[in-house]
Amino acid sequence: QIPHACIQSAIPRPAQRASKTGFRTDRWIEAKALRLQTMALVATPREEGARAGMHELWAPVRAELVRPPAAEADEPATPNGVAQVLAVSVPLYRDHHFAELAAVLPALLRDADTLTDDGRSVRVRVLQLAAGALTHTRQFDLAELVVRRALADARDRMESSASVNTLAWLLIRQGRLDEALSLATQWADDLEPRMSRATAAELSAWGLLLLRASGAAARNNQTGVAADMLRLARSAATAIGREVRPEHENVRTFGPTTVRMLTVEDALVKDRPDTALRLAERMPLYAVRPTISVRSRHGLDVANAYARLGRFAESFGKLSEVQAGSPEWFPNQTPARDTLQTIIDGRRTLTPEMRHMADTLQLSL
Repeated sequence: QIPHACIQSAIPRPAQRASKTGFRTDRWIEAKALRLQTMALVATPREEGARAGMHELWAPVRAELVRPPAAEADEPATPNGVAQVLAVSVPLYRDHHFAELAAVLPALLRDADTLTDDGRSVRVRVLQLAAGALTHTRQFDLAELVVRRALADARDRMESSASVNTLAWLLIRQGRLDEALSLATQWADDLEPRMSRATAAELSAWGLLLLRASGAAARNNQTGVAADMLRLARSAATAIGREVRPEHENVRTFGPTTVRMLTVEDALVKDRPDTALRLAERMPLYAVRPTISVRSRHGLDVANAYARLGRFAESFGKLSEVQAGSPEWFPNQTPARDTLQTIIDGRRTLTPEMRHMADTLQLSL
C-alpha cells in the first residue's frame, strides 16, 4: 500500500505559488526522481476493490505508467498531436467506454511523456484522464500516483484544482473521509473568488471543490459542515446561472443542475428519501448537461430512495436504466450493490433479471 503521507506531502497549497511557472518549491521531488520512486511504490500493486479481469485489461496502462523514464525520443510528439488524440479519448471516458480507453491510453501516455515544457498542460490533461479512469475502475493506488504526477506538472491553480478534485474523489471512494474533507476544504478556502468579478471558470473550480467537501463531510456524519459547503456551492452555481464545462476540466461540469443532483445525495445521507425524490423531480435543465458519471450516480441515488421507501419495482427499474446507460461503469458501484441488497432483503421472490444483476454486481444471494 502506498503511504498516505507520501501523497499528502506532495500536494501543494494554492497559496504556495511563487512564480508564473506554477507550484514547484524546494519541497517538491524532481520529476525524474518522482518517476523512479513511483516504480518502487507500485512494484507490487494493491488493487483493492478492482473487479476480476481489471488488472489484465489495464496491464499495458500500468506498465506505461511505471516504466523508467525513456531516453530522449528521436521524434518526440507535439503538443498539438497529443491534444488531438486526447480529444478523441475524452469521449471514451465521458461515455464510460473504459475497455476502449484502456487500449488507447498506453500510446497516449507514452507520447505525452515525450512533450517538452511547452506541452505541460496537455500532459497534465492526459494524466488527469488516466487518473479518473483508474479511479472509476477502482485501481486506487495507481490512480493516486498518477494524480500526484499531474499535480507536480501543473502550471497554475486552475490546472491543479482539477487534479485535487480527482484526488478528493479518490479519497472518498477509499473511505478516507477526513483526508478528503481536509484537502477539498483547504483548496476551496484558498480558491474562493471575489463573487462580483469572478469568471465562470473560477466559480466552477471553487464550486466543484465545495461539492467534494460537502460529499466527504456528509459521509463523515458532519451534516452541518456538509450543509455549509453545499450552500456555498449553490451560491457559486447561482452566480454562473447555467451549467458550464470549465476549460481546465476534461469532462466535469458545474452549475445549478450539478448542485441540485448533489442535494439529492445529501438528502439520502440525512435519511430523507422522500425529500430526495421531491428534489429529483425538479431538476433544472440547460444546454450543457452534467457528465454521465454525475447523471448515473444521481440515478443510483433515486433508485436508493425508492428502495428505502419500499418501492422496490421502481427502484429496480431505475437500477436497470442506469445499468443500460453505463454498463462498464455500473459493476464498480457500491451504491448499486447496496440498493440491490435492500431490494433483495425486502422482497419474497426475485425475478430472473434481479438475479442476473446480482451476478453482475458480484452480490451473493
